[in-house]
Amino acid sequence: MDEDTLIATVFAPLATDAGADGLGDDAASFAGGAGDIVVTCDALAAGVHFFPDDPPAAIAAKSLRVNLSDLAAKGAEPFAYLLALALPADCRGDWAREFAAGLAADQARYGVTLLGGDTLRASPGGGATITVTAFGRTGGGATVRRRAARPGHRIVVTGTIGDAALGLQARLAAPYAIDASHAEALDRAYLWPDPPVAAWRVVREFASAAMDVSDGLIGDLAKMCRAAGAGAELDLSAVPLSAAVRAAVAADPSAFDRAVTGGDDYQILATMPDGQVAGYVAAIEALGFTATPVGTIRGGEPRVTLLRDGHAAEVLDGRFQHF
Repeated sequence: MDEDTLIATVFAPLATDAGADGLGDDAASFAGGAGDIVVTCDALAAGVHFFPDDPPAAIAAKSLRVNLSDLAAKGAEPFAYLLALALPADCRGDWAREFAAGLAADQARYGVTLLGGDTLRASPGGGATITVTAFGRTGGGATVRRRAARPGHRIVVTGTIGDAALGLQARLAAPYAIDASHAEALDRAYLWPDPPVAAWRVVREFASAAMDVSDGLIGDLAKMCRAAGAGAELDLSAVPLSAAVRAAVAADPSAFDRAVTGGDDYQILATMPDGQVAGYVAAIEALGFTATPVGTIRGGEPRVTLLRDGHAAEVLDGRFQHF
């Protein structure tokens, strides 16, 4: 049973409130006066989402930011979070202090506060597990859902794709034959994801559907298609790549496949009518980010058709799956 099937068949029946959307989205929501309160939860485990010897501040930042990325993609302004920590028995006080310092820096950066949580000892021999539950507000607007993607709408992604996936690959295997500055950029993208959290208001204003890219651009677009009951055409030649990723692809063309399937991007994948694209891109750029049209939602079977320069294309799936 893969992760999507596990969620859909085992846990989704427990999500009886309409705001949970059948566990078919990145976050739940419930009425909170003007607009919705949006809730999301992600857990990160040592040896799965981070290396045990990664800097504690980087682990803290990733734990919080992957949740804030979900909120931004729902058009929600983050305001608070809960933290649950399962720590190994040999966890040192200085590790915890550095971890807390990483959280404090991001609280100041993103305007959020810790509301509470829990701490416990991990099972013997187990590594740290960090679980964050984050809360956001949509103000006077509604939560932006995956399922609202419509045939004819354009697909737009923020930032660049593949940096973190290639940064992880370089740590697991022989580094790509690229110069030190590009290797450093890829490693930093893996350690310190930088989602466009401030874009929440732009998403709410322009996007018909949106989600964050955490499990790979192609795989996450496929999830959006399934939620919306629509297909999509993705132009691989339009996917935005950083200079570091382009250098890695030049050194090893197979790096492209990992870049578009590997995950950990935490960028925003949004759809909107064609007439909204220019305004959306301009508003994203005004915040200091970038946004690039990469395809179109189509009718028919809910799957992603890959194109390159107008011709059918294929990639090898480099996704990590929990199950």
